[in-house]
Amino acid sequence: MPPAATFSSFSALVRRPPPPRFQRLLVAAARAHSTARASQARGGLPRFHSPSLPSSKGEVVRIQGDEFWHMTRVLRLGINDRVELFDGAGGLVEGSIQKVDKNGSDVELLENARLIAPQGIQWHVFAAFGTLKGGRADWLIEKCTELGASSVTPLLTERCHTIAENRVDRLQRLVLAAVKQCQRVHDMSLKPPIQIHDLLLVVAQSKLAFLASAEAPPVLTVLPNTSNEESGLLIIGPEGDFTEEEVNVLKAAGAVPVGLGPCRLRVETATISLLSALMLWSDARHQERQQCR
Repeated sequence: MPPAATFSSFSALVRRPPPPRFQRLLVAAARAHSTARASQARGGLPRFHSPSLPSSKGEVVRIQGDEFWHMTRVLRLGINDRVELFDGAGGLVEGSIQKVDKNGSDVELLENARLIAPQGIQWHVFAAFGTLKGGRADWLIEKCTELGASSVTPLLTERCHTIAENRVDRLQRLVLAAVKQCQRVHDMSLKPPIQIHDLLLVVAQSKLAFLASAEAPPVLTVLPNTSNEESGLLIIGPEGDFTEEEVNVLKAAGAVPVGLGPCRLRVETATISLLSALMLWSDARHQERQQCR
């Protein structure tokens, strides 16, 4: 009997799930390992950000801080592992880890650095998201980065008149994480907040400025058949929308009102819907121009 009882107790212990904190650690480690293996399976290399890149093969880049931690502690890369480095300004290069110490790692360039130019129309988002709560602003910034927005500027309006500075710092970190995740080589710039009256001059100087507005013509019916512009703007109001006066001054400055369907959308949903439509449209125009050359 005692041996059977002991075995029964042991079996119950084995079947018992690990504590919640340990479960979260296991999940995080599995995701990181899965991401790295999936990237390698696709023929890609783990990519890390370096503020500056040497231009010539054989030069060495020092990786420190969060990127060093991610390289060595999360992905567990070591000597002779190959990686990609990018500077956020179009610079991209392949390298090999040659040294790892407690403060950082040295990566030797295996080729001359390449400079990749931006493709298509560069879209600049002006969205009044300062009052969003519960991670909704984080989601907006992350998805704008993944979709390819060139910049996002918090828009200050009568119904959204502030955004916390410590929140901006957090959003900057989210931008870098999203840039790496979606394999961009150009950073998305998170600009300082801007007032409506300061935005008017920017709108007046742009030939592609679209204002998300209820009861406006559908966005796909408003877009021009062709465009040679290098950049454009999209403007999204706060919860509760713009005031009538704000809409009028933006339209007077040259912003074109566009509709996003029959449903009332949240700020982050309207932002991503409009950006998605414009990115797809401008990408199609870019592809057509490339084929005509």
